[in-house]
Amino acid sequence: MERHKSVVAVGAGPANLAFAVAVEEMAPDVADETLLVDQYDDIAWQRGMLLPWAQSQVGFLKDLVTLRNPRSRYSFVNYLHSTNRLDEFINLGSALPFRLEVSAYLQWVAKSLERVQVEYGRAVTAITPVSSRDDGVSDRWRVQFDTGEVVRCRNVVIGVGRAPNVPAAFRDLPADRVVHSTEFTSRVAQLDPKAVRRVVVVGGAQSAAEMLWTMYQQFPAAECRMLMRSAGLRGYESSAFTNELYFPSFVDQFHAGSAEARAQLLQEMHRTNYAGLAPGMLDSLYRQMYQDRLTGNTRIVMHTLTDVLATRMEGDEVVLTVHDRLRATTDELRADLVLLGTGFEQGKPALIRQTAASVGVREITVDRNYRMVTPDSVTAGCYLQGVNEATHGIADSLISVLAVRAGEMVTDLLAPRASTPALVGTAAAGGVLVEGRDD
Repeated sequence: MERHKSVVAVGAGPANLAFAVAVEEMAPDVADETLLVDQYDDIAWQRGMLLPWAQSQVGFLKDLVTLRNPRSRYSFVNYLHSTNRLDEFINLGSALPFRLEVSAYLQWVAKSLERVQVEYGRAVTAITPVSSRDDGVSDRWRVQFDTGEVVRCRNVVIGVGRAPNVPAAFRDLPADRVVHSTEFTSRVAQLDPKAVRRVVVVGGAQSAAEMLWTMYQQFPAAECRMLMRSAGLRGYESSAFTNELYFPSFVDQFHAGSAEARAQLLQEMHRTNYAGLAPGMLDSLYRQMYQDRLTGNTRIVMHTLTDVLATRMEGDEVVLTVHDRLRATTDELRADLVLLGTGFEQGKPALIRQTAASVGVREITVDRNYRMVTPDSVTAGCYLQGVNEATHGIADSLISVLAVRAGEMVTDLLAPRASTPALVGTAAAGGVLVEGRDD
């Protein structure tokens, strides 16, 4: 039996939670016919890096709603108030909440939704167009789940996030010897501290540094090496002027620029967010390395300007062939465990590529309101979250713009479209489509 909805949002991360809140506040009738699904059994933010001491690098006012609706009951401040922790957070004297706290806030929002239906453990395997019209125009999506269930809807919102980037040199290593940051906390919890003596962390950004710091603290007998292609660890560029590039209002300026100008700006903005570390993390690492030198117990080693050429197993050891670009030498490093802080693949997620291909779209792009550009024969809406840096700026995959973006998407979703018959006011129960707008 097929179910029918107005909107199916795939992925219950911050982006689609912000969308769900915006739908509830801006279009309650549509919210009643909105389904939010996630492949996991619960909601967690940065699931693999939920370290108890790690803080968000984004201020609490850039939550799911405040920049769009400061009076919303779904704000982070109201979350703190509802959990009796507002006084303590204010007294903390920091605008940066702990990562665990942000994750708990997202869970609270999901549980607080009154109209949008949230379902967990639901993996979407395919999204394909269908038509309910005599002229064959595709005005619906058929959303297929791994359980075999099907939901038909007028609009889909895809916010599944990008796949982990595992460089080719590491793909043939045994699964128990290589850990990407997206699995770090769960995998490390299963390790025997006595069995891990040599750890290699690959990467030079925040996640790599956090993994290195955790291994140093939790595995006191382990030597911890960090391999990076850059000349050394550096901090985020976070001046007030730089941060204006993350304003939701900057999206209009970026989107209006030429493709060449946008590409140049993206390259220059890259250093403000990627391949950088928070000041506290930099300070902690440097101080610890300094103290270790004083005591003669050096356990942290940095390898800069270094490329990993290949890896292999030799007996019970991981052997990494590395090239030092400064010394122009090639050496071998041996380890018990390799940790990858190598980020995420930059291409569109597989589900987005499959959906685009199903309607004949080869070059995936979106309009200003994040709706995928499709042929005229497709009037069903497909909105893409967090993968539009090329047209909407570097903040597109980050939290800073979520609240405002969600409002823009809902406004666009509600806008009448001349090519689609009016369905306002139709309503039924028992699996018949319920619509609350003229799409």
